[in-house]
Amino acid sequence: MKRQLNFYSGVALDRAEHLRRDDAWLKERLADPASVFVPVWRGKNLIGPSPPVNAEAANAAPRAAWLRGADVSALVGRAAQAVFLGRDDARAYFALDLSDMERPENDPALAGRGAFQDLRAVGPVIDRGEGAILAYARGLIHWHRRHRFCGVCGNPTASDASGHVRTCAAAACASEHFPRTDPAVIMLVHDGECCVLGRQRAWPDGMHSTLAGFIEPGESLEEGVAREVFEEVGIQVGDVTYHSSQPWPFPSSLMLGFQARARRGPLRINRNELGAAAWYSRADLLASPEDETFRLPRRDSTARRLIEDWLRRD
Repeated sequence: MKRQLNFYSGVALDRAEHLRRDDAWLKERLADPASVFVPVWRGKNLIGPSPPVNAEAANAAPRAAWLRGADVSALVGRAAQAVFLGRDDARAYFALDLSDMERPENDPALAGRGAFQDLRAVGPVIDRGEGAILAYARGLIHWHRRHRFCGVCGNPTASDASGHVRTCAAAACASEHFPRTDPAVIMLVHDGECCVLGRQRAWPDGMHSTLAGFIEPGESLEEGVAREVFEEVGIQVGDVTYHSSQPWPFPSSLMLGFQARARRGPLRINRNELGAAAWYSRADLLASPEDETFRLPRRDSTARRLIEDWLRRD
């Protein structure tokens, strides 16, 4: 049986690593009218359709606003970065960093094509395949803008391998830097009948979610799960089981989902980490009012998938 993918997973492109240093081929693709460009502006993706002109359009789901090479040749030349994402059967795809432009939506190549939005605002309802490519593009562009200087010697870095490497410009150093993803564990702690959910004070009113945290150096994923649970709610877990993973480029994480069993007992809440936490039964969660008093995590998150699969006893 085919395993269900999480949101932002399943990029349906051949990443074609062997072509990333083929300068002649890449130059041809950048000028190819069939090539597809995925614009990113200051962490936001271009989302269409344009403002609706009729009732049917008003109810249409948002879509990614792809740009074709024939329409954006001048825009490509003014972009801060063009990163080769991969190819399908007939087209090459590139992420296009427009962050240095003040009002890119006013450019003739973009006029009427949509608006730049935070992907999280449309993630739960956008086409899954489109959302995966948008997330991929956002993650790579974010990495480029945060790694313009060498972490070894401090000199500027330059993009290489069509945007999949940054190389120190200092000949004496020439260190290569690769796109970074920060591993984070996210876990549903349960005893079979009840599970632990918590909330941070900064979250929207009522939102509760599973526990989570970043992996530390010298730590396995299972050890990270146990440590984070103990640090946040003061209970010991066993039987840590991997569930699924999800790229989460907000800004640069890979969410690694687990289920972990624990004996139900009082929680010792770390108030530096959480504003609240408690045990909840399946009946509690199935009756969630989904309002400012109590709501489950966002539908495009690993946390929501962990909870929903547990509710189905999957």
